[in-house]
Amino acid sequence: MKRYFITGLLIWVPLGITLWVLNLIIGSMDQTLLLLPHAWRPEAWLGMHLPGLGVVLTLAVILLTGLVTANIIGQRLLLFWESLLGRIPVVKSIYYSVKQVSDTLFSGSGEAFRKVLLVRYPHSDAWSLAFQTNIPGDVAGSLDAEYVGVFIPTTPSPVNGFYFFVKKTDTIELGISVDVALKYIVSMGVVSSPDKQTLVNHSST
Repeated sequence: MKRYFITGLLIWVPLGITLWVLNLIIGSMDQTLLLLPHAWRPEAWLGMHLPGLGVVLTLAVILLTGLVTANIIGQRLLLFWESLLGRIPVVKSIYYSVKQVSDTLFSGSGEAFRKVLLVRYPHSDAWSLAFQTNIPGDVAGSLDAEYVGVFIPTTPSPVNGFYFFVKKTDTIELGISVDVALKYIVSMGVVSSPDKQTLVNHSST
């Protein structure tokens, strides 16, 4: 009975968590329908609520925004909007900080989160997975050696973590992708890569 119960858990737990995450995402995107006038909302002319229509609206708005800003007029409107935000002290700091992060993560340019490293944390006898990020220029100029910026995510939630500057010679570069490293972190090491091999490209003595 115990074996059958565990087998059932192994089937239902991943499925249940997947459905829960999807429901959370779809429910959040459905909130965009509240931006529409009441007469335009699907339940007003269908007589019922259909979950998932907010996802369609969200994707349509994102696509339309991309199409509009792809031409010269759209780019000028975007610059005008950003110049307005740049005049508000607190909003300016938040907006441009978030924009730099999103540009790095989604544009494919830059070196942030392109390498997976091993760094000594939380003490000299332990190693932790980390993602290499960039070091601000004013900080790099104050360091007496070659350092790299690293983000050490927490387990099992990789969205939280710590940001450090460590000597490059004190890191080990792993030949695995960011996706594989995230699987390690989220699963707390339970999930391994298919080949179960880690390629070491750089190490310190």
